[in-house]
Amino acid sequence: MTFASKITLGRIFMVPVFAVLAIYYGMSIEEGHPEEWLRWSALGVFIAAAASDGLDGWIARRFNQQSKFGATIDPIADKLLLLTGIITLSLVDWGQDGWRIPLWFSALVIVRDFVILGGCAILHYTNHSLKVKPHWSGKVCTFTQMFALGWVMLRVVPFDPIYPCIVAAIFTLWSGYVYLRRGIRRLKDSPDAQAGSLSS
Repeated sequence: MTFASKITLGRIFMVPVFAVLAIYYGMSIEEGHPEEWLRWSALGVFIAAAASDGLDGWIARRFNQQSKFGATIDPIADKLLLLTGIITLSLVDWGQDGWRIPLWFSALVIVRDFVILGGCAILHYTNHSLKVKPHWSGKVCTFTQMFALGWVMLRVVPFDPIYPCIVAAIFTLWSGYVYLRRGIRRLKDSPDAQAGSLSS
């Protein structure tokens, strides 16, 4: 296993650490005695995990450590971190008066990802070749979702988290539509046709 892949696995191991810290912080708020060290610890773990995404990619390219295992596990680690953050912060308050990710936004993100995953499975089991290639809408979707998470965790601006979540929801729907359209178009092609592109 390459050093880059070990960093990626480290990111996966940091996900439950973040979730536990976030949940305990939410419990301290519910009890009326916020433990701010828990919030900052959770935030630190999340930032470290997010930063490791760029680090493992750079190491893999710089030291020629690219591998099939790394290419498979890296997007899984990214999605696991993002989904865990969104789901966790929709279940616990990170401030007074319901300062959290709205449940409807969490549900939207989960449904969108399951639709894309299901589409990939259908293409695979119908013998349609699949080449993963991110679309710009997916990248913007990820950025806006991360921005909404940061809005909740940092609590810098005292505006309700619903506003950045609405923006992220728009791009979540848009990117989901783009990938769904790609998948349907690819499904109509012959299984022997040249590999299409789809991404989560």
